[in-house]
Amino acid sequence: MTPDSVMMLGRQAIEVTLLVSAPMLLVALVIGLLVSIFQAATQINETTLSFIPKLVGIFVTLIIAGPWMLTILTDYMRQAFTSIATMAG
Repeated sequence: MTPDSVMMLGRQAIEVTLLVSAPMLLVALVIGLLVSIFQAATQINETTLSFIPKLVGIFVTLIIAGPWMLTILTDYMRQAFTSIATMAG
C-alpha cells in the first residue's frame, strides 16, 4: 500500500462525507437563518424556537435525500472493499 493510494482513499472518504452531509447541513443553515431573521424581526428571544424547525427540516431532508445518500455510501464502500486486494499488493 503506497502513500499515494492511502491519500487517494482518504481524499475520496472526505469527498463522500462532504457530499452526504451537505444536504442536511444546508437545510439546517437555511432554516437557522430564517428563524434568526424571524426572531430579530419579532424580538422573540426563545432559544428552543430554532430547534424544532431544524429537526423537522433535517428529518424531511433525510426522507427525500436518504436513498441518494445511501447509494453514494454503498457505492463508495463497494469500491473501497473491491480495491483492498489491489492496494494490498
